[in-house]
Amino acid sequence: MKLSELKAGQSAAVRKLTTTGKLKQRLADMGVLRGERISVIRTAPLGDPMEIEVKNYKLTLRRQDTEQIIVEEVR
Repeated sequence: MKLSELKAGQSAAVRKLTTTGKLKQRLADMGVLRGERISVIRTAPLGDPMEIEVKNYKLTLRRQDTEQIIVEEVR
């Protein structure tokens, strides 16, 4: 599933980044790496942007970027 499909309060592990180039490097620099656990904090009322927590810090990502992150939900 895509990160953009998760709801507030759900957690997932990153399985794959489907993007390349600058966006992939930017996400990696922010700690969005394969195997990392991501928690969705909240989503803006219209669905964009999404606030997530990774490695004990919060990030805000555009919906278009979260659609490039393939995750597996964890409980």
